This record gives sequence, C-alpha cells and structure tokens, in this order.
Amino acid sequence: MNTTLSLLTRNVRGVLAASAAFSVMATAPVYAQEAEESAKAEDFEQIAVVGSRAAPRSVADSAVPIDIISDEEFKQQGATDMVSMMQTVVPSFNVNDQPINDASTLVRPANLRGMASDHTLVLVNGKRRHRSAVITFLGGGLSDGAQGPDISVIPAAALKQVEVLRDGAAAQYGSDAIAGVINFVLSDASEGGTFEARYGSYYEGDGDMIQLSGNVGLPLSENGFLNLSAEYRTADDTSRSVQRDDAAALVAAGNTFVADPAQIWGSPEIKHDIKLFANAGIELSATSEAYMFGNFAEREVEGGFYFRNPHNRGGVNDGGTNADGEQLLLVGDLTGDMSGNCPTDIVVGDNVLTNPRYISEVANNPDCFAFNEILPGGFTPRFGGTVTDMSLVFGTKGELDNDITYDVSLNLGQNEVDFAISNTINPSLGPDTPTSFSPGRYTQSEQTLDIDFTKPFDVGLYEPLFVATGFQYRNESYESVAGDTASYEIGPLATQGFGIGSNGFPGLAANSQGRVSRNNIALYVDAEAYITENFMLAGALRYEDFSDFGDTTKGKIAFRWQALENIAFRGAFSTGFKAPTLGQSNVRNVTTAFGTGGQLIDRATLPPTDPVSQLKGGEQLTPEESESITFGIVADFENGLFITADYYNIELTDRISTASGIALTEDDIAALIAQGINDASSFQEISFFTNDFDTTTEGVDVVANYSMEMMGGETKFSLAYNWTSTEVDRASDNISAERIRMLEDNLPAVRYSATANHTNGDWRFLARLNYYGSIFEDHLDSALPIDKVGSEFTVDLEVAYNFTEEFTVTVGAKNAFDEYPDENTQYAGIAGSLYPTTSPIGINGGFYYLRGVYSF
Repeated sequence: MNTTLSLLTRNVRGVLAASAAFSVMATAPVYAQEAEESAKAEDFEQIAVVGSRAAPRSVADSAVPIDIISDEEFKQQGATDMVSMMQTVVPSFNVNDQPINDASTLVRPANLRGMASDHTLVLVNGKRRHRSAVITFLGGGLSDGAQGPDISVIPAAALKQVEVLRDGAAAQYGSDAIAGVINFVLSDASEGGTFEARYGSYYEGDGDMIQLSGNVGLPLSENGFLNLSAEYRTADDTSRSVQRDDAAALVAAGNTFVADPAQIWGSPEIKHDIKLFANAGIELSATSEAYMFGNFAEREVEGGFYFRNPHNRGGVNDGGTNADGEQLLLVGDLTGDMSGNCPTDIVVGDNVLTNPRYISEVANNPDCFAFNEILPGGFTPRFGGTVTDMSLVFGTKGELDNDITYDVSLNLGQNEVDFAISNTINPSLGPDTPTSFSPGRYTQSEQTLDIDFTKPFDVGLYEPLFVATGFQYRNESYESVAGDTASYEIGPLATQGFGIGSNGFPGLAANSQGRVSRNNIALYVDAEAYITENFMLAGALRYEDFSDFGDTTKGKIAFRWQALENIAFRGAFSTGFKAPTLGQSNVRNVTTAFGTGGQLIDRATLPPTDPVSQLKGGEQLTPEESESITFGIVADFENGLFITADYYNIELTDRISTASGIALTEDDIAALIAQGINDASSFQEISFFTNDFDTTTEGVDVVANYSMEMMGGETKFSLAYNWTSTEVDRASDNISAERIRMLEDNLPAVRYSATANHTNGDWRFLARLNYYGSIFEDHLDSALPIDKVGSEFTVDLEVAYNFTEEFTVTVGAKNAFDEYPDENTQYAGIAGSLYPTTSPIGINGGFYYLRGVYSF
C-alpha cells in the first residue's frame, strides 16, 4: 500500500493532513472533518511529519518554521551533490568548497542557521541518521572539529521530499537538534520510475562531471511496495591557482623541476561515487504494517595539498640556519656507523641544485643523502580517501485498541573513512621511502532501538489532546585502525632531524589505535492540542542519560495562533544540547596546516584528557547547552501569495571545537615521546577539543511563494531570504582572535535567492537570482586576514523541453555569468590561491550542464 497516504482522515483548517507511516512522528490518528475528495494533489506536497508527533501539519499550519522541498525542486538546479542542492533551496543553509582542508575535502561541513554542521539532526524517514566517521579538523572556522552526518550519500533520485525544521528540537528528537532537523523522506512509489543522465563542466574547461541515476517502484505483493534508487557519479578536479612566490623564485633561479602551479586549489577529483537506496513497506493487517529501508554508498575522493619547498620544508630539507641566518640543507648520513662525514653546512642559496658542494658531496656521494636527489623540485602530496556508508532500518507500526498507535524500530548505521595520501614520503626512511600510504581508517557505528506510542485524549478542548511518549536506546562506537607500517614507521634517519610518518598526514601508529563506545537511553513525552479553534499549544520533555558523561533533561513549548483569517502567529522556546561525540573525545590525528607565522607545520590533535593536552588546558568534554527562541508570522492570502517570516535567537554555551594551534616546547615533546608517541619530534603544535566559548546567534528567515498565469503559461515565484548574526560572548585563551572573527563573520550575514519557474506547454524556463553577503576569511588559518570578501550576485538559468510525455531534456547553467569572488591580491603568492577559498559562491566560476530524464 502507499504508506504516505495510509491514514488520510481530515482537513485541518483547510489544509490536508496525511499520516506518513514510515515516520516516528506521524503515528497518531487524526480527528476532524473528512477531507474533500476533490482535494488537489499538490496539497499533499505541503504536509510535513517533522516537528510534531501529533497529526502531520502543513507548512502554514505548523507551530514552527518548516521548509518542504519536493523532488522536482532538487532536479531543477545545476548542483549534483546533496549538500549543494540543499544550499540552493534552504535560505539559512550554507556550505562552501573545502580545497586543501584535510578531512573536510572528503565530507564538506554544512551550516544551518549559523551553527556548526553537527548542530543539525538528520533523519531519514523520521529515523536518526548515523554520524560520519570524518571529523572536520579544519572546517573553515565555524565547523572546526565538527562530526556530523554525511548527507552527500543520499541520492536525489531516492527522495520524495525533504522537510527542514528550522527550530531547536533537542527536546523532541535528542542530541544535535540545536539548529534544527532535516528529514529526508524516501520515495514510496510502487510503480513507475525514472532514469537520468547528466553531464556538466565548468566554463574554464575543467571539472567535467558525469552522473547516471535511476529510481524504480515495484509492488511487494498486493499490499506493499519496494522502491529502489541508484546513482553513479564521477568528476574531474579543478584548479584556480597561481604560482606560489617561493616556487616562482625557484624556477627563476633555474630549478626546472618545480611544477606550475606547484600547489593546486580547486575542487577535488571524485574518482567514483556510488549510492544505492532501498525503501520497502508491506501491510500486515488492516491496522499494522512493516517497513524497511537502507543504503550502501562508496565515494573515493582525491584532492590537492600544500607544496613542500625543496629548500626549507621542515623535517625534509630544512637543515636550520648558520650564524649569518642563511638557510642550510638537511643532509642524512646513510652509513650505519655515521662514518659518512656528510656536510651539515651547505647553504641552499637560490638553487641548491647548482651548488658545487651539493653536487660533489651529496648528489655524487653514496654515503650521504638529501631528498633533493629524488625530489629536486620539492613535492605536493595528493590527499583523499574512500568513504563507505551503510545503514539498515526495519520495524513495524500500527494501531492498537483505544486509538493507541505504536512504532517499534531497529536502526543500524555505519560510516567508514579510509584515508590515502600519495606523492609524498616518510622522510625518516630516506631513499627507501614509498611514495603512497594508507595513513589509517576510522569507523563510526551506531545501533538504535526506538519504541514509540501515541494516543489522543478527549479532555474537553476544541480537539483531542495528542500525547506521544517513547523510549530510545542507542549504542555507538568509534574505532581507529592504524595505517600501513610505512605511514608511521620511525626510520633510520629520524635521529638526524628527518620527519617521521607520511608527510602531510602521518599514519596512525599501532599503539594509538583502538575502539571506544558508549550508550545512552532516552525517555520523552510530547503533548499537543488546539485549546480553541484558533490557538494550538504544544510541549515536549526529554530525558537522556549517557554512559560517559551523565544525564540531561530538556524541554520545549510552542504555540500557533490564527489571529485573522489569513494571518497566524507562531513561536517556540526550547532548551537543547549536543553531546560530545566519541571522536571528539578520543581521536588522535596529525595534519599539516599553516601556523600563525605563515609557515607549514605539523599539528597534532590529541584527546582533551591526554596529559599534554591537560598541561595546555584540556579537560573532559561536557555537552553543549542551548536556549532557543523562535517567533514568526504566517500569511496565506486568497490571491495565492504565501509568506512566512521567522526570527530566531540561539544562545549556545560551552561550545565544542578544536583549540587554535598551541606551540610545543621541548619538554612537551619529551612528554609525548614518554607516552609512546615516538613521532612527536615532528610536531610543532598541538590542538584538542574543548568547551571553550559561548555564542549568541540570531537571525530572520523569510520565505514567500506566489503563482500566476502569464504569457500563456503558469509562473511560480519564490523567495528565500536569511539574515544571520553570531557573536562570541565568551572565549578562552585557546581560541585566537582570528578564530573568533571567523566564527562571527565567515558566513554571509545576508543570503537570499529569488526564483521564477515558468511552464508553457512542453517548455519550462527557470531563472534564479542568488545573493551572498560579504564575509571575513582568516586565510589558511595563518593569521593572514583578508579583511573583506565582497558580496556577490550569481544567476542560475535552465531551459527544459518535453520531447514526449516520457522524455525531457534540460540545458542549464549554474552561476551563468561566470562570477568569481574578489581575488587575493596581497596573499595569493604566499599559498598560490587566486581566490578566498571559503567564498560562499565558490572559486570555480560558471558551470553548464545537460540533463536527460526518461520517466516510465
């Protein structure tokens, strides 16, 4: 049966409400007038199950702001990955490119209502989605250290609609729902399907993308459905780089081995991206049904990294300086007894390759070695990995006696990232080093049991009081597996000043691997009712107890008041929390980043309870706590104009993030080595997760829609507007001034899009104007401030033609007029980045695409 429409029973204030049988939030029977048989199909598109465990409510009828995005809206844009698609259609959802940004290259962090990527709870068919194993150690400031779900593994072909609850909802759904909730609703069609082929490329002639996707609905006996979806995508990398000044100087001095550009800034290469989803349901009896859905996805990504200068790369070529301050070359002695008498005073000059002493005493001396012999132009690692994601959810739901509905489900999820780095070395191994490494693997696993009940009570109000209660048990684990031996091995040259481990991303050592786990239980109660015909009141209370840090209780109250026939007011107050993740509490990682002096350094991220972290202020992590207020107005006019405007204010205390890099002393390094972290001699800085700052974020969301007949067809107009402001109210010394500025100003304060979608016969024309306000960028986390990245407009255009009822061809362009952000005029030469890398419009320019869709 079609479970989405299985319990259609009433019209709430003129808007249909439909029960979605797959969702834990939509199990209650509904009491009111019978829905008119003549109701239009599009009415169903405006029904959401997220935000209320009573009757599913429409966008206009909800007490909290909700966006509902149909599958068609996702298809009508140039973006192909789910994160970018969401940014186009949700006003307060922001994401930017992450070139050369460590693990963020694999899973891009996204931000809802100015919060970090793990402040948004993600659901699929109403069930909690597991986290990604990727921790975004370099998350562009706001999301530094975040560990949220990877929504890129969800193919658009699998979706019926997406519901975005823009309100604090931790009291309803648990940890992480501080910014809101995103519920991906899978297609439940039992017949028909689509096949889509898409090709796209950037105007610059790079980044070629090919995507194939399909969806098919099948009957599962006479009373059920099986819906299957698949997507395959590949994409070439892009480059928006200029030659670094130091690389250009090497070339000018005669070093012909330096690549141009030596360092590439752009989108990473997607070698393959496979996504499979299945959704099934079957009626067991007249009052019960079973459901199951799950996915498998695998994505292999490889991107650029920082250039290693062959004269001064620490632990590779840097031999210190002489009394005159001249740069010396690091030379290793390959003899077992240090009898090579290798020089330690060779001045690199402009080009060490032409230095006669280097040629005679090193390059032609089998007892001595410098990496310039095998890497004369330096080197630039390629970093990436493979992300594997899978889940399975199955359960049963139905109605018992006395109008009690139930939903019992088991949810299994796992995400794994297997890092890879190539075109690099383990310097301590000298000339015997491999050039490709597997630095380690991280796995996030979660198992969740949900038991939920809902019942209406007639207590003399205008409508029955809907009460929902339930229990949740969740177990999660985070496992780190050591890299291949060469990625962390301490080679024979380690004692001579050469670095240890795969340069750029040293492997996780065998003595640092392990598995940690925890469990938590939750109990909740929700209540909701129309007190009078025009006034609805709702409340929620949730208790959670975590095995690793204790318990917490959170609450929420919301209202909706139909003040006039076409005007309603709504609002909510809630308290929320986000538990520290197991990864944040326990992960060990080393990455290459720009230090505060503008030089590349190796920065180790240690557990906050590590003795060295504690010396620098590290403490056991505690949950983030929030207080959230939302107040808005809904206007639904008879002429078809529909407007919502909502103000929100989120006070978040004890926020979790990585500390700014903290320099290590000789004593610190000795303490690390004493712990068995033998590669600590390669570290210049450490970082750790900390609860070291508080913020206040406020903003306004405005959404408007209007349809009219014009030029012989129908045109739908829509506006999505967001203003967001964040202020850091408290910060410890571990949070630098530049980091505070990034937290406050790295997202555009104002962003909006205005769309016109015109249909005329077999033709469809779409135009979308996007505006992104100015931002601040702390370039490369290196205290090289670009004071302002200016505001930008971009335009998206699309034309579609239906050749037959089954076959449609679409031609379009994203950023059609090829707009770029302000160029890096002062700092481009330092790292070779032509544009600010976190610009909200991206750094790649215009993108054109061709799409063909066959429906059956």
